[in-house]
Amino acid sequence: MSQWLQQVIDRGQAIDDWLSPVRAQALETLRHTDWPNRRVEAWKYTSLAPLEQLELSKNDTATAPHIPAIDGLNSLDLVFVNGQLQSDINALPLPQGLHISSLREASTQQQAAATTLFAKIKPERHLFGLVNDALVKDGVLIDIDAGIKIERPIRIVNLSSDGQESHHRILVRLGKDAEATVIEQGQGEQASLSTGFAEYEIGEQANLEHYRLAMHTHQAIHIGGCHFSLKQQARLNSTLIGYGSQLSRVDVDIIHSGEHAKAKFNAIYLLGESEHFDLHSTIEHAVPNGTTEENARGIVGDKAKAVFNGRIHIHRDAQKTLAELNNRNLLLSRRGQINTKPELEIYADDVQCAHGATVAEIEEDTLYYLRSRGISRSQALVMLNFGFIQELVNQMPNQALAHWLQPQLKARFVEMEVK
Repeated sequence: MSQWLQQVIDRGQAIDDWLSPVRAQALETLRHTDWPNRRVEAWKYTSLAPLEQLELSKNDTATAPHIPAIDGLNSLDLVFVNGQLQSDINALPLPQGLHISSLREASTQQQAAATTLFAKIKPERHLFGLVNDALVKDGVLIDIDAGIKIERPIRIVNLSSDGQESHHRILVRLGKDAEATVIEQGQGEQASLSTGFAEYEIGEQANLEHYRLAMHTHQAIHIGGCHFSLKQQARLNSTLIGYGSQLSRVDVDIIHSGEHAKAKFNAIYLLGESEHFDLHSTIEHAVPNGTTEENARGIVGDKAKAVFNGRIHIHRDAQKTLAELNNRNLLLSRRGQINTKPELEIYADDVQCAHGATVAEIEEDTLYYLRSRGISRSQALVMLNFGFIQELVNQMPNQALAHWLQPQLKARFVEMEVK
């Protein structure tokens, strides 16, 4: 067994709270789990060596910093620092039909609901979901009543400070005909570790607009994911923005469990220096008449490494499914590396499905044209890079968030420029 995994088991056994049954089950599974290596297909291109070498502080500190608001967003903000909720939920102006509670202070009824949602992430697919189960101390449970439309976005910010670790959980349930926007914003400083997982249960005819902003620094390690379950006629529009770090892995699962559900998933990942980003997505069409559209675009500079594995699984009964999966990449440096593997696994006859992947370089003729117009090389690269992802940014329904992201992304391009 990995030394790091043994440390997880030892620390998990020392935590005593109402989540102990969930934790005990996770620990028992971890005891019989092999540590991933390059011979395991899901980890073929991603080494966990940086995690084994990471040195974390034994002092569990959590101080709530000031989180700047995003202009025009008008969000309801929940702030985690090193996995502990710092926000006073009672002070939030929650509209009728929106219920939010911390996992640490959940009532008996809320604990039962949370335990059900914890079971959504499958241990055979998500080793670090088990790690999160074993070490989670806090999280948030969000319940939205049937027929309720939440006008203000719910922004969940998780900050991991230098030398600290964060193992939080986000559990969200939308009742029938409910509507909401949820923004997960993660930022890790220097040598920090976060394993943030989120589970979303989208009820019949409900509509979820979702964003996950994994904007960690170069030395941070982030391993987490999202699980979405869509009931009949449910709607999901999700966007992932991922920065590279010394190790970043995100798993996204979308399960069509009700007919006529629609899912749209866009992903943008931006890597520089020697950063690493690994995105694995799995779309399960288990019932007929489902629709999925997935588009992932990545820009890789310097000695960075990107991994994309997207899989759409059409079950035998999932007739009339419409599904499309595309991955496009822009390689800025010959020293960079991109491994892409889009997959379709189809067991139904009457479906319309397509998938594809490309890796391209910036055309020197285009770069020369811009420079001949008096534009510096740095500015030209920013323009070309942003043009490559702008289509997906423009598709974001929340224009305030898209407007805020544009200068953030352009600054990121400057950081990624090959020296």
